[in-house]
Amino acid sequence: QVQLVESGGGLVQAGGSLRLSCAASGSIFSINAMGWYRQAPGKQRELVATITPGGTTNYADSVKGLFTISRDSAKNTVDLQMNSLKPEDTAVYYCKANVRVRTLAGLRFNDYWGQGTQVTVSS
Repeated sequence: QVQLVESGGGLVQAGGSLRLSCAASGSIFSINAMGWYRQAPGKQRELVATITPGGTTNYADSVKGLFTISRDSAKNTVDLQMNSLKPEDTAVYYCKANVRVRTLAGLRFNDYWGQGTQVTVSS
């Protein structure tokens, strides 16, 4: 079993900053890409940012230059530094990890999600 636990959400005024953290634990052989996604009320879940084990990052156009994703592969953690937040950034933010686990059929990559953390940006 693999668990992802997020922390760091909350309420912030527009223009403020928040830092989200996600820690993966459990029966982890290795972790491939890690990332953050968000889902606003009435909208589909969307990609915010991803990062590979080698540090290659990918961002949604709406957050480029404002958000920074980072990871500590030794600790199996991924963070999201969010600056200059806007009301439209309000959403539940989810951590996702592509984790290699040992199964009866051998090593397999599975996607795991955290429970989500609420980010609310007031105007």
